[in-house]
Amino acid sequence: MPAFTEPLDLPHPADDDRSARAASLRSRAAVQGRDRDAWLALFAADAVVADPVGVSALDPAGLGHRGPEARARFWDEVIAPNSIRMDIWSSAAGGDEVANVMTITTTFPDGAAAVVDVVAVYRVDEQGLIESLRAFWEMDQMRFENASA
Repeated sequence: MPAFTEPLDLPHPADDDRSARAASLRSRAAVQGRDRDAWLALFAADAVVADPVGVSALDPAGLGHRGPEARARFWDEVIAPNSIRMDIWSSAAGGDEVANVMTITTTFPDGAAAVVDVVAVYRVDEQGLIESLRAFWEMDQMRFENASA
């Protein structure tokens, strides 16, 4: 992301912080820490994950992954197989939502990586549980890096 030189150094939120930004940071920590149970526990029962938003190879119907079983399947098939780093460049909160501008780097078992710029919008309920996670990014804008020798 050319307009930003360093990712934000956002602190881990306090346990009682129920804001959307706090939920987004907990989600990032769970993904980067490869903690399936912690990630799944962040969502309201009927929450939907659209990553990416719309029809894609990850969501052929373009409806998102709604409900506990669908989110668990998304974790198992998309998140779990690889190491993922999420660098947040900008974060703007309003009401019960936050939009994070980030770069997601997915490193495959062979050391190669896929890098994509994302705008992720999180909406939370009154308890601070994620009701929706909508990640805007485009497959054709993904950059690939070879494994280091």
